[in-house]
Amino acid sequence: MPDHRWDDLPAPVRRAIEGHTGPVQAAICATTGSVSDVAATLHTDNGPLFCKAIRTTSPMARMHRTEARVNPWLPDTAPRLRWTVEEAGWLALGFDHVPGRHPDLSPGSSDLPLIADTLTVLSQRLTPCPPVKVQAATTRWEGRLHPDVIDGNTLAHTDVTPYNFLVGTRVHVIDWSMPCRGAPWIDTALMIVRLIRARHTPAQAEAWAGQVPAWKQAPPASLNAFAKALADLWAQRLRENPTAPHRKPLALAAHVWAIHRCGSRSPQ
Repeated sequence: MPDHRWDDLPAPVRRAIEGHTGPVQAAICATTGSVSDVAATLHTDNGPLFCKAIRTTSPMARMHRTEARVNPWLPDTAPRLRWTVEEAGWLALGFDHVPGRHPDLSPGSSDLPLIADTLTVLSQRLTPCPPVKVQAATTRWEGRLHPDVIDGNTLAHTDVTPYNFLVGTRVHVIDWSMPCRGAPWIDTALMIVRLIRARHTPAQAEAWAGQVPAWKQAPPASLNAFAKALADLWAQRLRENPTAPHRKPLALAAHVWAIHRCGSRSPQ
């Protein structure tokens, strides 16, 4: 979560941002889902926009640079990046503000078809992968999966927490800071674990995924291998930080999915 407010930014940074926005009348800080030092909706005479800022010395600054590099290639499902400011040791990004709420992923939710439609559109419109530098999925999963399992030419989001979806008059997908180039079914497979965490059975979650063409066309052996690798990854993350509140339920959900597909050892 952000640990600074708009007024905590150095004056030169705020002045540089206001050079793009005009005077900021109010700043409403985000309360969830951001690794930025500052994340806020800025209210100006020209309307609201969303700003995220981070110290350039932070290890997470590279994620912000990735998002800025990728944004021009994304469909309008993603809010458009309007400006970038680098000043006084801070990096700030300014996006179109999109109103909305985070989706309800529980069984029977009316949001579930909307999320499936959104993942379908993204996999279709981002194949082939735009000509932008991003990590290959084969590199990210090196040592966990054979390259043939996850290789592909689709730009995937990969961080499909509900906090990165905003449901309003349409669904927007935000925070493209961890994209990779790989198989077109990656985001749908990752969402299955989120649905199991939200109390779907693995069979229900996979039935939902069947609405997404990229998932339906995926080789079952690849999905089996990915489910096992994902369970191992979340088990490792849980061991590394057992007090992080989201890691145990996600590790358990990934384990349940792996058992459903092909069997897996329990997370430690």
